Amino acid sequence: MSTTEQPLATFQVITDTHVRDEVGHIHNRHLEQALADIASFSYGSSGIMHVGDVTDRGLPSEYREWQRIWEQYAEKLPEIRFTVGNHDIGAVIWQKPPLVLLGMTEGHVAELLEQDAELEHPVKQTAEESAALIQKLAGNQFMLSGQAGYEGEMGSSEGSVGSHVYDSEGGNKEGSVRGEVQAEISARTNTETITVAGLWHRRLNDFEAATGMKGSYHDHWIDGYHYIFLGTEQPHPKDCEMSSEQLEWLDAKLAEQAAPDRPIFIFIHQPLIDTVAGSLQAQGWYGVNQDAELKAVLAKYPQTILFSGHTHWQLQAPHTMYDGAGQMPTMFNASSVAYLWTDEDEHLEGSEGLHVEIYKDRVVVKGRDFTAGKWIEGAEYTVRYPVVECESSFSQFTHFL
Repeated sequence: MSTTEQPLATFQVITDTHVRDEVGHIHNRHLEQALADIASFSYGSSGIMHVGDVTDRGLPSEYREWQRIWEQYAEKLPEIRFTVGNHDIGAVIWQKPPLVLLGMTEGHVAELLEQDAELEHPVKQTAEESAALIQKLAGNQFMLSGQAGYEGEMGSSEGSVGSHVYDSEGGNKEGSVRGEVQAEISARTNTETITVAGLWHRRLNDFEAATGMKGSYHDHWIDGYHYIFLGTEQPHPKDCEMSSEQLEWLDAKLAEQAAPDRPIFIFIHQPLIDTVAGSLQAQGWYGVNQDAELKAVLAKYPQTILFSGHTHWQLQAPHTMYDGAGQMPTMFNASSVAYLWTDEDEHLEGSEGLHVEIYKDRVVVKGRDFTAGKWIEGAEYTVRYPVVECESSFSQFTHFL
């Protein structure tokens, strides 16, 4: 009889599926492969945790395509829960040229999103208030860092940062193309254009309807473990904007039944700066505007394991796991289902994700190549429990600002 130790619970982590409305698109084919592969080894799983950018542009046609693909495999898969990503809810439709939704009228946005033009918004915001919020968030404009959505077939894009290069219609060049995509959103009062609050409500409505999630942050107790999903509260094209209310909520949630020998799992689309692959300052794909504030909360709960997406960095790259350096909880880059990126700043066709096993004294995280249906060599990590208390304090994180 086998004496192999069995995990107390398992779950899977996927991110950046970037589903398009073309049935045969490479992103969609990669999602189909990923779900079929997960179905082959996920029996008894506590769930699939999606870390954001479910779709490429957050359009109704893309959510319908997501649903079509999911329904093919749903009976063989555990329940899925979602984190909100910038491509799902942002103020820009990433195509060539980028379509800035905050420069459109409410009626035009409603038509694009196939919504009622007279939708009642829970937050009443004047044009002046909307303009002031834009100025507060981005100094009169959102500086858009070439959000990636690799098409990899033909053509090129004119903009990049870090050199993820986005061109929805023509595709991208492989390799590094430098530049910057800027979508200027005027802070001048304009009673005709949609407000930030109105756009956020419409974008979040579509995300909630498609995923079944309620709000951009939420938590779930599953099989005795706590799963917490964080997310932006503004339609920022690239970054995560968190309110003080969300940070206070997180602190309270992390304290629920907290114990040093029981892991807590957090999911957020954008990584914190200088943690996992792609988030190093020189790489540029971090993106939590309240970076220091979030780190200060997390430092109090070293038993936490945080998973992020956004960067698309392949799992064989260095820094897939960030061990916390004695100051923070453990963090993992969850790679991407749609396409990959490398330390050489180059696109790589592929599709990856994580499989997590929880044991009494450890958590094991394994990288999975969905296209090959194999475990990734060199991408298996162990986090031991109980953990020791982090040595850091809030003041130690001020250099991240």
